[in-house]
Amino acid sequence: MPGQYAARKLKSDRQKAKWKSTDYKRKKLKLRQKHDPLGGSPQAKGIVIQKVALEAKQPNSGLRKCVRIQLIKNGKQITAFAPKDKAITFIDEHDEVMVEKLRSSKRGTVGDLPGVRWKVIKVNGIPLQEMRKGKKEKPTR
Repeated sequence: MPGQYAARKLKSDRQKAKWKSTDYKRKKLKLRQKHDPLGGSPQAKGIVIQKVALEAKQPNSGLRKCVRIQLIKNGKQITAFAPKDKAITFIDEHDEVMVEKLRSSKRGTVGDLPGVRWKVIKVNGIPLQEMRKGKKEKPTR
């Protein structure tokens, strides 16, 4: 049983124990936001540098269609996935695209694509899904 006036010692011991936890330390130092190319924001705009086809990880096979993007806000380059069938045909080099994170419970990649954490949702301000369905046409810049 701790003595009288021992609350300060108990509090400081608890704080030291908290900082030993990796998850607590990363959260307090905001390391995920600092490392994240989007800077903690849910979406970001970028310019398409090139189209690439990435090979899926084992045991799957196939070429997944992706694009290399340079973000407007900070100039960082990322690789984003073009979701669904024929979506890559609506994306050309030098187009302005909007990307968002692929849904994952933790951090890191989703599915069988190594290093790809984002997906394209808009091309030149038009939703990619509507272009795929034929509801809207891509504007010429």
